[in-house]
Amino acid sequence: MVGPLIKREIKSNYKILIIFMAILTMYGSIITSMFDPRLGEGMNALAESMPEFFAAFGMQNPSTELIDFLVNYLYGFIFIMIPFIFTLIMCHRLVARYIDRGSMAYFLNTHYNRTQIILNQAFILVKSIGILILYATVMVIVCSEVMFGGKLDIEKFIVLNIGLLCLHLFLGSMCFMFACIFNEIKYSIGIGAGLGLLFILIQMMSQVSEDADFLKYFTPLTLFNPDGIIAYETESLMYIVLLAVISIVFISVGTVVFKKRDLPL
Repeated sequence: MVGPLIKREIKSNYKILIIFMAILTMYGSIITSMFDPRLGEGMNALAESMPEFFAAFGMQNPSTELIDFLVNYLYGFIFIMIPFIFTLIMCHRLVARYIDRGSMAYFLNTHYNRTQIILNQAFILVKSIGILILYATVMVIVCSEVMFGGKLDIEKFIVLNIGLLCLHLFLGSMCFMFACIFNEIKYSIGIGAGLGLLFILIQMMSQVSEDADFLKYFTPLTLFNPDGIIAYETESLMYIVLLAVISIVFISVGTVVFKKRDLPL
């Protein structure tokens, strides 16, 4: 790793990480505090009155169990969209803006080669995503224990968040790859952002009704199945491993392309 560059990027980006931690804290703590097993029947009735709305955000199965409640209200949309936005910002700041402005040449004039530099940026991206997901995991566990001591199955919740981490590594590595391939930000960030948002939209649409269920085969987000993960379904656990493997492939492709391509000066 390139020590001076790591220090520079940490100093430049730590405030963004703190901002997104604060956003996740707000949503995570508020949603967790809303849990009340006695409201299960009422939420079921509300879900039945607006099935399309609840289904679109992955909230079609209200439950009296805390972990199921969190899966419905945090892992259907909030804990997917917010870290994804953070990922886009980081890909822009770590790779795309340097290439777009031609300032990547500054780093290449050091005694570090292209592979070292781009893998260094990938390391910071992966580490940042990992810190954000780890923070969200610990934060919700703490909130759950303070508000509803002993109600959360912590072991299952940790496994669930390992799956969430693999999902965001997949999305992050995809955006990183495009940032390495293209010069202009409208392509380097736009394609990754567009695909990510399209995947999320397709996922939401596939949950609205049985007629649209076939759409789940057109988005990789289907590989992240929170209900299957907390049930320890073998297929769901294999899918999160697959997401991690694809992430490695995306970073490898981005690294190879970056190493061989011409960069704007």
